Amino acid sequence: MTINKSIATRLIVFPPLILQLISLEDNAPGGNHDELDFELLGRNGPPYVLSTNVFAQDSGNREQQFNLWFDPTSDFHDYAILWNQYQIVFYVDKIPVRVFENNTYSGAKYPNLPMYVHGSLWNASQWLGPTDWSQGPFYANYRGFEVYGCTRSNAQNCERSWKAPHYRKLSAEEQRIYETTKAKYMTYDYCKSNSGKSFPECKIAN
Repeated sequence: MTINKSIATRLIVFPPLILQLISLEDNAPGGNHDELDFELLGRNGPPYVLSTNVFAQDSGNREQQFNLWFDPTSDFHDYAILWNQYQIVFYVDKIPVRVFENNTYSGAKYPNLPMYVHGSLWNASQWLGPTDWSQGPFYANYRGFEVYGCTRSNAQNCERSWKAPHYRKLSAEEQRIYETTKAKYMTYDYCKSNSGKSFPECKIAN
């Protein structure tokens, strides 16, 4: 089993889809665990909503949502996650749409448990409203899936390129694209909701 530091896949999705990383160790009280989510929320046409979430030895609730600038059901697109000890970056077609920095120095939590990749289609009617089953069957098609990581048993001694300085934060160009994309397409940020007050990372300017 691997500790996944970088995953990438191309997929066509038909609603509702969840693509997620889930921690292997789930012994904390209340089912607390580590998890990184790409969730494509099923709807009949635009806007197509991408929801991301981060769990860090807890139950998550760190959602950020975006209106996608394309139809994810019509063609394959790249979805990738970079995860190292400095930052977690969610990419769509190589565009950084979300950055979750390691701010444990301020009391914030950060995922550090081994994880595996889990993909599924599931009925989210309690969240998104009734599912029109007459539109089924529903599919998620994957292509070009890749994982670059360290084995769980040798994580401390594993050396990979994602530890290099240029992976510790976004480049100036990536930062510009990230800020532009976030300003144009983000529709929900947990840090700007009432629940954001309970997360230490929300008090830090990104």
